[in-house]
Amino acid sequence: MQQVKLTSTEGKLEFALFGEIDSATSEDFYAEVKTAYLHDKKNIVFDCTALTFIDSTMLGTFVKIFKELKADGFKSSLVNVQPRIRKLFEICALDTIMEIR
Repeated sequence: MQQVKLTSTEGKLEFALFGEIDSATSEDFYAEVKTAYLHDKKNIVFDCTALTFIDSTMLGTFVKIFKELKADGFKSSLVNVQPRIRKLFEICALDTIMEIR
């Protein structure tokens, strides 16, 4: 099952995330996002409406993406984040450096 889909490029790269993304699939996730970003550098929005699970590896992957974009002068944000996934970002204090709505 595809877990990430580029849904829009109008002014930003918007990715819809689906299901579970964890250590087994995080490298594929990162590669897909990185490829799209290198092709068209702009802000990235991750729509997490249908995202049901992430693990600590994915937290690290989001931080990696955040740092790469920041170095280039761009931003990443997560929107429509489920409460239990938001809690993971809060526990790690990542909500203080990343935009999570």
